[in-house]
Amino acid sequence: MSRLTIAELKNMRESEDHVEFKKGEHGNVSYNGADKQQPKDRRRCILGYVTALCNEKGGHLVIGMEDKYPHNVVGTSQCVNAVGQLESDIYRDTGIRPDVYELYEEAPNGSKKRVLVISVPSRPVGKVFKFEDVPLMRVGEELKPMDDKTYLSIIQEQEPDFSEMICRGVRFEDLDEAAIERLKEKYAIKQKNPSFRSLSNRQALSDLKLIDGYAVTNSAVLLVGKEEVIGRIFPQAKVMLEYRSSESQINFDRRVSFSKPFFLLIDELWNAINERNGSVPVRDGAYIFDIPFFNEEVIREVVNNAFAHRDYRINSEIVVKLYPHKLVVQNAGGFPKGVSLDNLLTVASTPRNRLLADVLSKTGIVERSGQGMDKIFLYTLSEGKPEPNYT
Repeated sequence: MSRLTIAELKNMRESEDHVEFKKGEHGNVSYNGADKQQPKDRRRCILGYVTALCNEKGGHLVIGMEDKYPHNVVGTSQCVNAVGQLESDIYRDTGIRPDVYELYEEAPNGSKKRVLVISVPSRPVGKVFKFEDVPLMRVGEELKPMDDKTYLSIIQEQEPDFSEMICRGVRFEDLDEAAIERLKEKYAIKQKNPSFRSLSNRQALSDLKLIDGYAVTNSAVLLVGKEEVIGRIFPQAKVMLEYRSSESQINFDRRVSFSKPFFLLIDELWNAINERNGSVPVRDGAYIFDIPFFNEEVIREVVNNAFAHRDYRINSEIVVKLYPHKLVVQNAGGFPKGVSLDNLLTVASTPRNRLLADVLSKTGIVERSGQGMDKIFLYTLSEGKPEPNYT
């Protein structure tokens, strides 16, 4: 964000140009509103305005000029000799890194009137900033809690779909024919469309938008790329399976790496987990049934979701830690946008990798939005096991 001049500031409009003007001649603009009792009064402080401006995709808080157009300079003693400290404090208390600087206008008597400018950057895509746990927005002269419509529109924003981007330097010949055949088979079964298997590999991938002419998407590489190509371009797409004999054990007993395309990898991974799978006998009247420690539907859904929703821009693999009676899956990126521990079972999330998730859904690998999580909880709790932990 380029620095402004006083002449430019004088011509700005508060609403249209995302600027907030305060006189503050005596340096009396509160930093955090701590001297006020009512929340609506506490918000009218430096931190409150910085938060609201950031949520507006950036702007400027100007102290030392009249708020009435044309914003004459009155001068301010706000944070004299403490500009750097103010910048540091704002970053510490909000996570927002502003550019704080001073401007001067020469008065007719030769003195200089000082103006303090706090330039606030835009929020990241899909992120809302809060003051005292309240997302703020400017409404006229007031700072108000953000309305639900605005809040939801922000948190549901999406960055460009990484999985849909073209993977430079990869050709159709770099894709694995066995993995493509598996994809076609799964799609034909899920969609009850047996004729899909008779399509050429190129046509099938084109229909699923995994390739565009001669261009190959990131999704195609991850799902059906040759193992050596995936290892070269997306080494972070590996799944590491670590065996441990107790939950208190730090070092693993054995570690196995799975690096094939996902349509081949997922079955191999489950088979490796199932080799160590025990069971618990459960009596129902005269009958005894064995309930496996690790339910195949649950484990596949957990791993599939980790693969579909992870952030592939982060260079760390999916790690599956296998204990005798417990399985832990760690993947990079956290929850998709709009999902938290509080709404895990109720919200329809926005996929982080929409094309990837779409293909996995159409081939029956993952459930439609929200249903996979329901399945994980339903099967786990119905078998008398502890509730899944997503912290």
